[in-house]
Amino acid sequence: MLLHGWSLNLRVWDGLVRVLAPRFRVIAIDLPGHGRSEWDPRASTPAAQAWRVHETLAPLTERYALLGWSLGGQLALDLAAALPVGIERLALIATTPRFLKSGTWRCGTPRPLLARLVHRLHSEGERAVSDFLALVASGSVPRTRARVLSKLRAALRVHGAACPEALTAGLARLRDGDLRPALPMVRMPALVIAGQRDRVIRPSAVRALARALPDARYLEIAGAAHAPFLSHPVQFARALNGFLHG
Repeated sequence: MLLHGWSLNLRVWDGLVRVLAPRFRVIAIDLPGHGRSEWDPRASTPAAQAWRVHETLAPLTERYALLGWSLGGQLALDLAAALPVGIERLALIATTPRFLKSGTWRCGTPRPLLARLVHRLHSEGERAVSDFLALVASGSVPRTRARVLSKLRAALRVHGAACPEALTAGLARLRDGDLRPALPMVRMPALVIAGQRDRVIRPSAVRALARALPDARYLEIAGAAHAPFLSHPVQFARALNGFLHG
């Protein structure tokens, strides 16, 4: 089960799906209000969104491995803590339990980055998403950066953008959310992957997440930024396959 990140949609997983499909049944979904998933104003809180994702996944299979990227990783943590039945393994990519830096979370992202994104979203709309995609791809070498950015833009072009309400709710979650108290309840085996050059979520935050989980293994991919499954697909798929097969 694959959960994408803020502003994207399920088509961001196309390359990974092709790699996994010969050996696994792979299901990717659009998060609420993203891609072709409708936005329900009554499901704007993190708990309500996690429940909606659970309602989508539960009828499809009794047991599954859950993979979440960035904001999708936070939703995956919500599900693993509150609704763990059926989740056999958990893979978290560029995920942090708390996005913003604080006095008790020094490895968080500085507040000005999120403030700029919120301002752009309210004043220029689509430009905010475009700037964010560029930030996701940044950090890698130029050729890799261009390839990642092309794949991100293609996902939006072929499958649709997120609605403004979903984008706003996602940024509010990043501003206010703190999943650290729930981490001891996430007891299934976890693979936690960071990009060495991630400029959205610091590798130190991802490493701290791995240390806080009861049964987690940490992997940092050298040269990768915020989307290692796009920039380093062979290395990423090798690590994920090994984890899924135990």
